[in-house]
Amino acid sequence: MKIFQRGKRSLFGEILDWMLTPLLLLWPISLALTWLVAQNIAGKPFDRALEYNVQALAKLVVVRQQQVIFSMPAPAREMLRADDSDLVYYQVLGARGEFLSGEADLPLPPEENKPVNGEVRLREDVMRGEDVRVAYTWVDIDVPGAHPLLVQVAETLEKRKTLATEIVKGVMVPQFVTLPLAVLLVWLALVRGIKPLAQLEKRIRARKPDDMSPLDESAVPEEVAPLVSSINDLLTRLKASLTTQKRFLADAAHQLKTPLAGLRMQADLAQRETDADELKKSLKQIGRASIRATHTVNQLLAMARAETTGRSLAQLPVDLAYVVSEAIQDTLPHAFEKQIDLGYEGPEQGEAASRVQGNATLLKELVRNLLDNAISYTPAKGQVTARLLTDRFSGVVVLLVEDTGPGIPEAERELVFQPFYRALGTNVDGTGLGLAIVQEIAQQHGATISIEDAGKPSHHGMPGTRVTVRFVGMLSA
Repeated sequence: MKIFQRGKRSLFGEILDWMLTPLLLLWPISLALTWLVAQNIAGKPFDRALEYNVQALAKLVVVRQQQVIFSMPAPAREMLRADDSDLVYYQVLGARGEFLSGEADLPLPPEENKPVNGEVRLREDVMRGEDVRVAYTWVDIDVPGAHPLLVQVAETLEKRKTLATEIVKGVMVPQFVTLPLAVLLVWLALVRGIKPLAQLEKRIRARKPDDMSPLDESAVPEEVAPLVSSINDLLTRLKASLTTQKRFLADAAHQLKTPLAGLRMQADLAQRETDADELKKSLKQIGRASIRATHTVNQLLAMARAETTGRSLAQLPVDLAYVVSEAIQDTLPHAFEKQIDLGYEGPEQGEAASRVQGNATLLKELVRNLLDNAISYTPAKGQVTARLLTDRFSGVVVLLVEDTGPGIPEAERELVFQPFYRALGTNVDGTGLGLAIVQEIAQQHGATISIEDAGKPSHHGMPGTRVTVRFVGMLSA
């Protein structure tokens, strides 16, 4: 049960509901318990008075000449009738159950109650349609073979109800004053207790859009500190992400500026040419420049797709042998153009040993970039080989791409994974994004990547390059 209903959830309202709802629910229960306790308290003095009256009447029973006589003086009778609010009844029955005095229609006590001389007992009963409280006792008499006499005094319950009502009023009336005061105090306590949250909200709203500095955790309550710590962690990661994006956009703009400027220059030169042969050369230059610009844009899109898709990477079974074969088919034109011997060694398509968990599109992009990069840096009539090794026991799938190119100096093997970095001394057209894309996709698949010399010099005397990608624990069942 909620006392305060709202369209939008409020922490203040939730706490207030959970504090006030039990308080308001317990209040009627307190009323009922107070009424029961008050009735018990109010009845005790009147019960004692009834017991006293029964004992007093029992003393008026005397035995003369083996006859039981009950004689109550008029003053005593008037004292029993002197109550203005309640009616008092009494009854005295002889040893044989004969009626001696009082009201003959006063109900008898239960038969299971065995008489005990001098013991006064109490019970609830009905007399002439009204609830009464009855005190009764049995009196032994000095007559051979005679049963004890029964003496009863009954009283209606009006005084008891009146006293119980007064007790309840005395207890509950102050509660009518203290309950609203308690609600007010709870409200004020919550307002004060939740104030640090409001202050935190104001500090966050007052921040500038580019302010990614951590929030002060010392100025918030202990219960809110984990939330602030999580926000600070989010701000740190967001700051790093924005910094990376800004750097990437700046580098991308710089890389696109050069081919676009070349295109414009070649177009201007073509417009001025009158010789048909020179015009064809300018158009060829424009074509090559447009190819480089297209390649740069495609690489940028692949990098952005790798970064975005990896956040919600679908873990599906992928046949890596099939992916490598598709990538080889895509790069064959580039290999034929440079007269490169492009080959593959490893499991055939469809074999379980080559299956991994991952994203087929991204994995194909990874292999294609490795092959394209190897072909680009391998001299004409060289070799590029893609190898796929599997180990069912360790759960490792290894992809090797080897070439017979000039190799990568050890000092630059970490740098080549940075976006737009290109090794010095090479005259190869490229964007410097290929290996950066490879590393991003590998990280998203939990794979590790390393670069080393191929291990055997080529016929050009070059050490070659071997790029190793290990898909640790990525085997598909």
